[in-house]
Amino acid sequence: QVQLMESGGGSVQSGGSLRLSCAASGFAVNWYCMGWFRQAPGKEREKVATIDRDDSTNYVESVKGRFTISRDRAKTTLFLQMNSLKPEDTAMYLCATVAPYYRSGRWYCPPDFQFWGQGTQVTVSS
Repeated sequence: QVQLMESGGGSVQSGGSLRLSCAASGFAVNWYCMGWFRQAPGKEREKVATIDRDDSTNYVESVKGRFTISRDRAKTTLFLQMNSLKPEDTAMYLCATVAPYYRSGRWYCPPDFQFWGQGTQVTVSS
């Protein structure tokens, strides 16, 4: 059974840093696509960062240069290091995972993630 549990959220001032963690169980973390999403009140869920089976990473433009996604395979944990936080980063942050698929010699991540954690709240004050 796939389980994801986020931690590390909190309240910080603008310019501060937080490191989110997502403890994963029930699947092989190093084989799956994993990602961080966020949702603010009244807004649609946004894909923040993803890391695929080959450790390629992608970020939404608004966090490039400030956030870093990584995973510790030995501990089956996904991380999101968030620096230079801004008030517009305030949201519920969720981690998610989905099995990749293989096509034409390489692995791909499907656009829709299948398994989700409960989320951890991040609040950035100005």
